[in-house]
Amino acid sequence: MGRSAVLSARSTSRSGTPWAAFLAIVAAALIWSTSFAVTKVVLENVPPMTIGAIRFTAAALILAFLVRLQKGWQPVDRRAALTMGGAGLLGITAYFGLENIGVDLATAADAAVIVAAFPMITVILEVAVNREWPTLPRVAGMVLAMAGVWLIVQQSASEGGTNRLLGDILLLVAGVAWAAYNVVARRTSGGHSPLTVTYYQTVAGALGFVLLSTVEVGEWSAPDPADWGMLAFLAGACSIAAFVLYNYGLRDVTSSTAVNILNLVPVFGLVSAVVVTGESVGLTEAVGCLVVIAGVVLGAGGRSRPARRAAEAAGPAEGRRDPDHLTAKNPELETK
Repeated sequence: MGRSAVLSARSTSRSGTPWAAFLAIVAAALIWSTSFAVTKVVLENVPPMTIGAIRFTAAALILAFLVRLQKGWQPVDRRAALTMGGAGLLGITAYFGLENIGVDLATAADAAVIVAAFPMITVILEVAVNREWPTLPRVAGMVLAMAGVWLIVQQSASEGGTNRLLGDILLLVAGVAWAAYNVVARRTSGGHSPLTVTYYQTVAGALGFVLLSTVEVGEWSAPDPADWGMLAFLAGACSIAAFVLYNYGLRDVTSSTAVNILNLVPVFGLVSAVVVTGESVGLTEAVGCLVVIAGVVLGAGGRSRPARRAAEAAGPAEGRRDPDHLTAKNPELETK
């Protein structure tokens, strides 16, 4: 990253929303929104843990090559590798494992909209772990987004049976794992490029899925060419591109802000659910999507005041990461 780009990013951060980080997470949300419907299709022939094992093992192999293209790249120390790996087990193995099962039992549309409950879970963890209290606009944005989700879910609340309810519950538990991932990832990624962070997270997540997939041996069968194509998309787009974008965004926004931006996933996800799986979307759900968008825009405007003051007092080494400081001492942040 050039110095001018760094200074530009810093000035936008100081004036309010760090727009580069914001747009990176929006792009990640757009990519991830497609994963619900695609996973739903692949689940017809491939069991959930096996999907995760194939998807993230392929992503880890690709990242092992890409990460070494960074100028001056060196493996991180053992402690950093373990902490990044721990984040990967939370955000990849636990989250996507629960998500895959939840999608299998529920609907792709459910999976796309339930993520709107995640920001509040993340706020609770931020307060407990980092003492980061959200501003009023951010809370208002989250509440507005949740109201939009309520409109969406109300449209189809009477549909589905016991399995769908269990699937929805598992998706909410996955939200707890995702919130924990955001808090841990943001605390452990300082001083390393988003590509490096994603690499170590993915290796750990892939190993977790490989172990879990062994319980599905009796269900294994050769995927057809269409399934392989969708698995390749999940690996390349959803497991590499989206995670690199998201880890980039986490460098300059709080965990709850990042997760609140992911409330756009229902908007993108409902469209992909209609296109890929043919699920219907009613007028109430469409209105709910507009309310969610308004909530995301409102929630993106505020920053956590106590956390920011503490970071400025601590300095770049102990508080918020200073991009110039990191680039100067970590040549891997400069890529070829």
